[in-house]
Amino acid sequence: MTYDKKPEKPHLIKESGWNVEDYLELPEDGNQYEIIAGILELKPSPTTTHQRISHQIERILTDSCENEYIIMYAPVDVILSDQETRQPDILMIHRSRAAIIQEHAVVGPPDLVVEILSPSTIKRDRVMKFRSYAQFNVPEYWIVDPLNVTIEQYVLISEGAPYELQDVFGAEETVTSTRLPCVGFKVSQGIILR
Repeated sequence: MTYDKKPEKPHLIKESGWNVEDYLELPEDGNQYEIIAGILELKPSPTTTHQRISHQIERILTDSCENEYIIMYAPVDVILSDQETRQPDILMIHRSRAAIIQEHAVVGPPDLVVEILSPSTIKRDRVMKFRSYAQFNVPEYWIVDPLNVTIEQYVLISEGAPYELQDVFGAEETVTSTRLPCVGFKVSQGIILR
């Protein structure tokens, strides 16, 4: 068996010490990766339920917030530091901060990050991303729980501090945010599939 094309630059596999430069050199292989404290992690593909919920919430946020915010959804790289990249399910950036959106990635903390729980991502979203987003000063973080039909709203009270739970919105409650005044939707509109 012969191969006609050899890779332009062989990519070395290493367990730690990854940085953004290494990350940007990864081949486009259809997989999604994140760097967490210098360690490259392969993200599992989301379920169809996850994708449908993501689309519904993204559409709701776009309808109500697009005049003030740029709304983006996965896969989009968010570079938080030289050794920390993330691919949030949904993110919002105030238009006054649009300069952090570069061609290859968002470079800096978004104003809001939303992660939708799946069985394979619970620990990543509730522990690892929770710490990471707080450490790199993402002001507001939502965890969407499809199983319990809730949205948990976490906020930073001060830079470098851990998140504080602001609210847990149930199925028939309206999600609001003092930091994002354009937000206002019933949890069931975003989570219950139609």
